[in-house]
Amino acid sequence: MDPFSPYECFTVNDKAFAARPKMTAFEVLGYNYAIFTFTTYGACWRNLRKMAILEVLSHHRIEMNSHVMLSEVKTAMKDSYNKKSMVVTEMDKWFGEVSLNVLFRLVVGKRFTGYSEENERIRKALRSFFDLAGLFVIGDAIPWLRWLDLDGGEKAMKKTAKELDGYVQTWLDEHRCSKNHGADSDYMDALISNINQGFDSYDVDTLIKASSLTLVLAGTDTTVATSTWALSLLLNNRQALNKVIQELDSKIGTKRTVVETDLKDLVYLQAIVKETLRLYPPVVLNVPHEATEDCVVGGYYIPAGTQLLTNIWKMQRDPALYPDPLKFRPERFLTTHKDVDLRGQHFELIPFGAGRRMCRGISFGLQMVQLTLANVLHGFDIVTADGQLVDMAERVGLTNAKANPLNVILTPRLSPNAYA
Repeated sequence: MDPFSPYECFTVNDKAFAARPKMTAFEVLGYNYAIFTFTTYGACWRNLRKMAILEVLSHHRIEMNSHVMLSEVKTAMKDSYNKKSMVVTEMDKWFGEVSLNVLFRLVVGKRFTGYSEENERIRKALRSFFDLAGLFVIGDAIPWLRWLDLDGGEKAMKKTAKELDGYVQTWLDEHRCSKNHGADSDYMDALISNINQGFDSYDVDTLIKASSLTLVLAGTDTTVATSTWALSLLLNNRQALNKVIQELDSKIGTKRTVVETDLKDLVYLQAIVKETLRLYPPVVLNVPHEATEDCVVGGYYIPAGTQLLTNIWKMQRDPALYPDPLKFRPERFLTTHKDVDLRGQHFELIPFGAGRRMCRGISFGLQMVQLTLANVLHGFDIVTADGQLVDMAERVGLTNAKANPLNVILTPRLSPNAYA
């Protein structure tokens, strides 16, 4: 094993590498590190993560809220079915609409729908967050130059942070006025009920806003990117596309849409999602870690303060681990790699990271991607709008998204009653 394999970093030295480095993006965009993806390892991080798991991300909560996912997917399918003529659909926005509606309903108790001017501004601000969070800022490399903001990165971050905070503050004000924190409450209601005092120098409102925004951000961009990559790969590999459609037709039939209980039987679809996450992990370099204490990795002395960047994209395309690593071959996860799990236990496939700082939204994200992708593939015949192969260029940012929109034509293929 390579001396700098992530195995030692995220097992033996997991606690030593559990901190996050101080970075301009994490500070400015993350409520001064209050967003628990960016906050350092400690009591604040544990408390906020625990709340997110209990209220949204646990298996129990995912099962309770599965009807929300299903209803939003069916609504989007019905809208596409009801279009009077064959139109070009931008699938990035299609997937984004579904994801945003699901997360908004779970987090703030209302749908995010339509293409109003305000909604477009929210979409743009959310997209800017991920573009700016992955931006290299000169001040992070040379701290004494930060005040000059030579590249204008910090100014752009402050603008986006202010805009997002304005939206989240409005949602919080609405929730405080409604005083509806009972059985039918959403995540923000749960936070209002459970966070009664600030901690780690953060006030109550900051903790609530940061935690709510974390789930909206983490649950949308990554699932949209993965769904878009998966569909793009299938459109460029028609044999795999035909195979998954055959699986869906044989398991589901043509008179209904896919529901969450069907997913366990769709083994080829699961392999497609795994192979997509191998080739296009949501965060190429993972979120940076920082050593809080001296440690030894692969026989090398690593001093405290060292930053750790995990090149997941490179690892998962290693020819020593995967024959023909650049080829899209879902079958590998049904044969030679069928026992490889993506939940941080097998280090040849860690698209969500590993160790105590790995993404805890794995189950939620996988169900969201699988349910949405299965219904799109089952419900429509899909071809690219221009009849050409999909451009697979990648976009620079915190998350690994496509550089160009995925424009397709959707033609209904199920019984009309299935879309009702």
